[in-house]
Formats: sequence, C-alpha cells, structure tokens
Amino acid sequence: MRKTGLLYDERFLRHCTGSGHPEAPERLLAVWKGLEEGGLLPCLEIVRAHRSKFKWIEAVHAPKHLLRFEEACLYEMNEFDNPDNQMCRDSFEISVLAVGGVIETVRLMMEGALDNAFCAVRPPGHHAEPGKALGFCFFNNVAIAARYLQIEWGIERVGIVDIDAHHGNGTQRIFERDPCVFYYSIHEHPSFSFPGTGREFEKGQEEGVGFTLNSTVLPGGGDAEYRELIQRDLIPAFERFQPQVILVSAGFDAHKDDDMSGLHLSTEGFSWIMERIVELADKYSEGRIVSVLEGGYALDRLPELIRNHVGILLTGPRSRCISEQSLEGGVLCSLTSQ
Repeated sequence: MRKTGLLYDERFLRHCTGSGHPEAPERLLAVWKGLEEGGLLPCLEIVRAHRSKFKWIEAVHAPKHLLRFEEACLYEMNEFDNPDNQMCRDSFEISVLAVGGVIETVRLMMEGALDNAFCAVRPPGHHAEPGKALGFCFFNNVAIAARYLQIEWGIERVGIVDIDAHHGNGTQRIFERDPCVFYYSIHEHPSFSFPGTGREFEKGQEEGVGFTLNSTVLPGGGDAEYRELIQRDLIPAFERFQPQVILVSAGFDAHKDDDMSGLHLSTEGFSWIMERIVELADKYSEGRIVSVLEGGYALDRLPELIRNHVGILLTGPRSRCISEQSLEGGVLCSLTSQ
C-alpha cells in the first residue's frame, strides 16, 4: 500500500453558500462518509490545512483580486463577481486555508512523507481566473499548486488532468502560454455546458501552443466515449510531455446520477479513468500525484466515487478497496487486486 495523504479540515465546512446551493458543506461530509464507511481512514495520512502565504496565491491571481474578495467578505456580501459565487463572511479565510492545505499536501509529497494524496477542499478552484471568480470558484487551487511546484521545487514539467464535467477555463487561461505546464481537460461539449470554453481547437497561445489539450464529450456520452478519448488524447500527450508531477482536478459531476451535467459516466468509468492517471504517474512522475476536489454534487453517489478514487491512490491502478464494512472489533481496510 502507498503512503496516501488525505487533506481534510472541518473548517472548510464554514464556507457557507446559502440554502439550495449545490456547492454545499454536505459535499465534504459525503466525502468523509465514503472514506469512513469504506474503512479507508486508518490507511490514510491525515493532512491539516495551514493558511497560505499570499505570495503563492499572487503567483496566479492579481493582488487586486485578493483585496476585492477580502473586502467583499468583510462587508458580508453574499456573492462575488458572479451570482453562482455565493459566500459568507468566512469565505475569504476558508479559501486561503484551502490553498494552504493543498500547498502543504504537495510539500509533504515532494519531501517524501507522502507518495500521493487526495485533497478534500472547498471551495473548488478550476473556474477561477487571475482576476475573476466564477463557477463556485474563488482561488484556483490546482493552478496555485502548479506554480508552487515550479517556483519552490524547480519542477519543469507539471501535468494537470481535469476530469470535471465542466471545462476548467481558469486553469487553461493561467497556463495557456506556459510550455512547462500541460493542461488536459475532458468535459461536456462547451456548446451545451458551462462555461462555454474548452473546444478542441484551443491548444494554447504563443510559446504554449501544443500544451493545452481539450477532449469534448457530447451530452449522453459516457464510459465508452471517455475511454476512447483518454486513450486517443491524454495517454499519447503525456508520453510526449512526460510530466514530473501530476495534479488532478477531480470533479465527479460527469456521473450519470449527477444533474449538473448531461454526461453518463458510471462509477466504474470513473475508476477506469483514475487507474489510467495513476498508471501515467507511475510511468513518468515517480508515482507523484495530488488530486484536488472540484465538482460532484450527487450526495448519494459521492461517497462511493471518493472511496474508489482514494482506494486507487492507495493500492495502485489495478486494485480496489472492496470493503465497505467494519470487522468485528476493528475497522477493515481490505485491499485486493482484480
């Protein structure tokens, strides 16, 4: 079994988005439930969040963006930049804490204390642009982690894999001119899905041309389409790029039971995708992979999706954590190869 970290901090629950908002604290409770019921918690190294230094956030976001967001929270405004971005007085501090937690997790992995990790954070991040909040996202957690890897650790090739049902417009924009970060996203076709970006002809700008790759899936697409596109696009691209570290924007809203998209991925389909990503990390990145929660709003499905996702990080790409019950007198983490 691998040394897999879990970033989880109950303070993330304090980011309140109001009644009926899909990006709700209950999402993290569902994550914890899945890991607890699957008997995985004793197998994981729990990471607690620390407040990020502003310099890391400002490596991606304009200082004015931080100032506007902080002031909006101090004035107790209930939205920021976009009606989707509902918030409360604590949202700025929790967002800074989420960034800091992801950075701390990456640091532990780079120092060898962890082999890989899953970061159960909120708010999510991949829609956040340098100077604008969008789509439930305020700071781009994964993009900041990539910049941290570049600046603090001298990593020359960072691979980002975005499996959220929606295109990560913020991540793409941040790195579209950077040939040292390869951004791959597979998502619902932008003609039918928020935010309307991420078409297949979008391949980067200037010196970054060829380091952005989008695979689009028409509504109704599911396991077969994802398998075909990942084998056609992602695997050959990473064979050429050979990332030294892989970051995953782990959204689960492409599931067939999640009404935030028109995609029909199964639970098994998500597991297949994660197995391929872990295989790529094993081949090119010394197994170094940090997965960060983005979307996923079907609270009855999220526990099993997270349990499988983290189980694959723990045991490798051809394994599953198959136990969902406790043994008499103790908790079982039963891992077996398929």
